[in-house]
Amino acid sequence: MALVYSTDLGRTCPACRQSLAACTCKAAMPMPAGDGIVRVSREKTGRGGKTVTVVRGLTLDAVALAATAKQLRAACGAGGTTKDGVIEVQGDHVERVMTWLTESGHRVKRVGG
Repeated sequence: MALVYSTDLGRTCPACRQSLAACTCKAAMPMPAGDGIVRVSREKTGRGGKTVTVVRGLTLDAVALAATAKQLRAACGAGGTTKDGVIEVQGDHVERVMTWLTESGHRVKRVGG
């Protein structure tokens, strides 16, 4: 008999069907290659007129990237998400994000206007 629904494990990974804390496929994903420079920009296009601060180029695995995104959102006091290795923070927080990343030891460059 196949398990249809259970709340025993909490949230599960869709790929390996383990709990998110015990997920094995996130650790197996390769780290993205980059030049070591984190690029921070402000985007408004295609977002219904809303401004979003975008962080690209962090060479972190998926778990560390999610933790960094959470810390950035807390530092800015805003919401946001992580999609395809890119961190998005709601609102125009470019300077605050650049300062936080520089203090964290990353080489940061502002991209765009």
